[in-house]
Amino acid sequence: MTRLHVRVPATSANLGPGFDTLGLALAYADDLTVTTRPEPGVTVHVTGVGEGEVPTDERNLVARSAAYIFERLGRTMPGIDIEANNRIPHGRGMGSSGAAISAGVMIAAGLLERDPVSPVRLSDDDLLRFATDLEGHPDNVAPALFGGLTIAWMGEQGPRVKRLTVHRGISPLVLVPDFTMSTELARSLQPKHVPHEDAVFNVSRSALLIAALTQSPELLLEATEDRLHQTYRGEAIPATRNLLAALRAAGHAAVVSGAGPSILVLAADPAERLDAAEVAAAHEGGWKPLFLAVDIKGATVGEIHAPSGAEDTPRR
Repeated sequence: MTRLHVRVPATSANLGPGFDTLGLALAYADDLTVTTRPEPGVTVHVTGVGEGEVPTDERNLVARSAAYIFERLGRTMPGIDIEANNRIPHGRGMGSSGAAISAGVMIAAGLLERDPVSPVRLSDDDLLRFATDLEGHPDNVAPALFGGLTIAWMGEQGPRVKRLTVHRGISPLVLVPDFTMSTELARSLQPKHVPHEDAVFNVSRSALLIAALTQSPELLLEATEDRLHQTYRGEAIPATRNLLAALRAAGHAAVVSGAGPSILVLAADPAERLDAAEVAAAHEGGWKPLFLAVDIKGATVGEIHAPSGAEDTPRR
């Protein structure tokens, strides 16, 4: 019997102008304990977010993601019991599906590496490739897997990622509303073509945003301007649109987190994000403030040893 502990952070994708490219890992994680068993199949016990709502068998996204990797490698996945303690909100733009997929990828990686007969170690490129196959794009799974600020793109050989260290003065705030937003609906609201000047605008702001996040936080407000997706999606989530406008008018570098409806504020210091939380408290939507840090580790998997409960040094 093998017991693993897997931890996967929430993420915020796009960060304003970096549509489908930039992502940030946030210190707000789902924790899972995985135990192998002689009998085939999967059982999932969920506490926290999704309890009583998500599938608790092989249909669960975490389980399906792990099984996908075993299938791709021509291996038989052992029977497993998954205890999932979920914190990442679903349908709020904090990368819950990317986290579930990344969790499944890390479970498969941990089990394959500890196979007593024929162990396999998956590379970081393997982890990203499998996760992107399942998610469809790498902007959420890249920061979930590797932590920090990530630039993700599709190259000739598949998905690629560059991880960067965020300036230590930046204090993220996520404002989570009491309503959800479908990613599919959000994507359907965007036009297939945008004006040339809007494309150039976002290229310049994306480049500036990298500098602001890594070296010059004083540039964050201007660097988070966007013309590609937030305006179009705002029609479907007016409460998000209105609060976003109020935050930016007050001088806060606020963006829609992922597909929304949550809002990410990239504050230059803790006092600034307290002020942003006060702005949100005055608006409709039941906004819950999450005062977070940037997660620098990304997803981890380590073996739990009985009876002490101690873990091996995590793989990542």
